[in-house]
Amino acid sequence: MLVIQNTLSGKKEEFKPINPPHVSMYVCGPTVYDYFHIGNARSFLISDMIRRYLEYKGYNVKFVMNLTDVDDKIIHKSKKENRSFSQVADTFTQAFFEDIEKLKVKPATLYPKATGHISEIITLISNLIDNGFAYNIDGNVFYNVARFKDYGKLSGKKTDELEVGARIEINNEKLNPLDFALWKKAKEDEPSWNSPWGKGRPGWHIECSAMSCKHLGDTFDIHAGGSDLIFPHHENEIAQSEAATGKPFVNYWMHFGFLNINEEKMSKSLGNFFTARDILAKYPAEAIRMFLFQTHYASPLNFSEEAIQAAQKGLEKFTNLVDKINSELSAPSQAAPMTDFDFPTFYSAFESTMDDDFNSPKAIAVLFDFIKEVNRKITESPSLNSGFYLKTKEFLEKTAIGVFGITSFEKEVPASSGIEDKLIELLLSIRATAKKEKNFTLADQIRDELLNLGVAIRDTKDKTLFKKV
Repeated sequence: MLVIQNTLSGKKEEFKPINPPHVSMYVCGPTVYDYFHIGNARSFLISDMIRRYLEYKGYNVKFVMNLTDVDDKIIHKSKKENRSFSQVADTFTQAFFEDIEKLKVKPATLYPKATGHISEIITLISNLIDNGFAYNIDGNVFYNVARFKDYGKLSGKKTDELEVGARIEINNEKLNPLDFALWKKAKEDEPSWNSPWGKGRPGWHIECSAMSCKHLGDTFDIHAGGSDLIFPHHENEIAQSEAATGKPFVNYWMHFGFLNINEEKMSKSLGNFFTARDILAKYPAEAIRMFLFQTHYASPLNFSEEAIQAAQKGLEKFTNLVDKINSELSAPSQAAPMTDFDFPTFYSAFESTMDDDFNSPKAIAVLFDFIKEVNRKITESPSLNSGFYLKTKEFLEKTAIGVFGITSFEKEVPASSGIEDKLIELLLSIRATAKKEKNFTLADQIRDELLNLGVAIRDTKDKTLFKKV
């Protein structure tokens, strides 16, 4: 039985999809004005892992991730660079797709864009006005928070406390300082669309409500995103959507913990701001995924070079076993009978941990135990036949690869053409000599400098392999 920690109720609940085996899932995607940072990457990778495990369980997941392609930040950057807002959005939309592909994130079912849903946004705002939950003042349309009695039910915040204590942008047009913009009146030199209230553009919150309801229905199964989105973004989504439709908006709300850099909040001003591209230039995607999944998704996580290097080191156990399996399966099948091995117990242990609110660190611990027992069996029974290795491969394909994406059975072979590859091989030869002479400082320096240049190396029993990352 799969249980999910539901932010809405504050407790773990059995997962009961609306229309099994189908699951509808919406994740807040990027605002495409820059390269996304490693904190965003955590959200994208965790939601990818959740989607993959649901598919492992046999569900057919309709996975929607929006792209915010009109926004104050995009407009500001377009003016700064003297480009149109759409050119900025197109540039970083393409960059987003390039980076999530490198991170081995499965493509979403749909990537709706805000600018492609203006008519749906206008219809939703019109419904809110008709229902008495929104009002138009000179072309600016605001949501009337006081009209929605359940406002604050996701975040636990109370409207009277928010009015007194929160930092609210002063706007004399609003009936209440908590009211938020659904439609913004057009300003000079900003993108705008025609509407019943004049030319303007949508607010951020209404975009997600319109896109999610269009593609997943008025009520859908899972809405996920970073914990920083609980308030006001997700709170406002609930208020808008439920006031417009009169139906529950989302059944399960999932939120991911913050990611810090060296125990400090990630910030450009502190100089500790890393994009996913920065990290991908130094480490393979598998190491990044391993690092992120070794902490429960709801917990805060500290990023450091040492932590991700430790994750990469742990991956060697997987790659060494993968190499062994590939080697054995490429050889003639042994005549020995299939050796008893308790595969069902490991499947059961893996599923029981993941069924407990997607507890990826405990599930990965199960995988390490599996590798340990497989290696022990190989040592004790050198004449194992191909059936054993096929079942071992199948287990890893379903779990380590299918759910976590932390290894691969595609063979890595060192390239041998081109002056660049020859120089890499020369450095690896020098490193091999240094290791023989027990000059581990030099050997580690060569490994680290190659990684900084985007070349990951892996020592095997017979040789050192390299891969450009």
